[in-house]
Amino acid sequence: MAAPSAMPQEHQRIEVKLETLFDSVNMAEDICQRIAQSAGFDDDDCYKISMAVHEAVINAVRYGNEEQRHKKITMIVEVGPEKLVVRIVDQGRGLNLADIPDPLAEENVMKTSGRGIFLMRTFMDEFDVRRSNEGGAEIVMTKRMPSSPDGTPLQCE
Repeated sequence: MAAPSAMPQEHQRIEVKLETLFDSVNMAEDICQRIAQSAGFDDDDCYKISMAVHEAVINAVRYGNEEQRHKKITMIVEVGPEKLVVRIVDQGRGLNLADIPDPLAEENVMKTSGRGIFLMRTFMDEFDVRRSNEGGAEIVMTKRMPSSPDGTPLQCE
């Protein structure tokens, strides 16, 4: 294996249109895991990124697009010198985070809703939900690039 080198300064961007099917979840997860590995993330971070994407796409299929096959999900992955950003955009009615119950609150411990958002927030360094240009939800998740012990960013060749 070649020694790690400095991270390239250019950004890479991949955009994928996904069907509103639960089969799209695994496809999105696999794509993000491969991108994260090639960007230099270790196995633990690759797992966290793919699980966050898994949860985001499940939510887009089930809650955003309400399993309506004519609606699409867009996944955009951007890799830059300092971070990996994943955007999951649905064509639903949008999402207000204030409406999602806190899964750690005592009254919600036995409920299943809200756990995906909790996992996305836990596994990624930054998490936000916006209204997309089309009116649906846009989930934006960021993971900072891994660093070597001396603090310089790593890049796999």
